Amino acid sequence: MNDYIPPAPLEPRPTRYRMRLTVGEHSARHIRRVIRSFLHEWEMAELSEAAELAVSELVANVVRHVPDRRCALLVQRRAAGVRVEVTDGFAGLPSARREVPEDAEGGRGLVLLDAVVDKWGVEREPSGGKTVWFECLAPR
Repeated sequence: MNDYIPPAPLEPRPTRYRMRLTVGEHSARHIRRVIRSFLHEWEMAELSEAAELAVSELVANVVRHVPDRRCALLVQRRAAGVRVEVTDGFAGLPSARREVPEDAEGGRGLVLLDAVVDKWGVEREPSGGKTVWFECLAPR
């Protein structure tokens, strides 16, 4: 008699994570942990540094520019890497400055975003808000 019982199949790893939140001055730190956790689980830890830095900039923009500080975060595994989206209800679109005065306290976020991710963009939402997204691609 064989008493072997095969193990139950593992739950499939989630390929996307979505949350709605109201962000504050320290929210980026917690969101970086979420990003890092998923990238490690998805065996894409090499993308963590760039993705964490980029999401910090997007969250900082929500804190700085969105009056109610509410947003939605989507982290999505892709075959070639990861896509992160931050959606808010503020209609104002971000713009990258070509030159930022040395003594300016802001204005470098999108320049930094452009330097650390493979692709990024902004899409208007039917609700009047916007989604700022970026993609980090895994090395081949």
